[in-house]
Amino acid sequence: MDTNDDIPITNDKTSIKRIGGYLHRVIPITDATGKVLSHFLKPVMVEFRPRDLMQVVVGASVLAVPVAFTEETWNLGEELPLLNVLMLSGISVVFVGLFVYLNFYRYMLKANIGEYAKRVISIYFFSLLVVGVLLTIIQRCPWGADNIIALKIILIVAFPASMSASLSDAIK
Repeated sequence: MDTNDDIPITNDKTSIKRIGGYLHRVIPITDATGKVLSHFLKPVMVEFRPRDLMQVVVGASVLAVPVAFTEETWNLGEELPLLNVLMLSGISVVFVGLFVYLNFYRYMLKANIGEYAKRVISIYFFSLLVVGVLLTIIQRCPWGADNIIALKIILIVAFPASMSASLSDAIK
């Protein structure tokens, strides 16, 4: 067998099965006569599990740490109008939603709309949580003195943090 043409992968007989607790697309590999030679397993990542949550938390930390430790970010939180920060936050949610859709749910959204929403909301929420805890620990959130500035700084840092969180969630 010199080329991949000898073993065509047919998608018309694929099925989804739970193997080892996880969903997989089972793709039969057939010969030229249609006889099934083997099966190819491809993970179907439409369920948001505790493992995915841990990947989101670690991924959010990857970019939250360097961005949260910069004075420019703290100054942006004080200087940018709240509307601009909210628009940045909205753009972040849209980017996360598009990334999650294209990487997990492109062909299966109708059957998994609840899981899609749960994944997008969880990625953004836990990114906010990681950023909030980190900024509070390093005393860069002026809680009590000016809660709006604290929230603005968190939302600004959450932009890159949520991007890295969604990227790490896609790694399996």
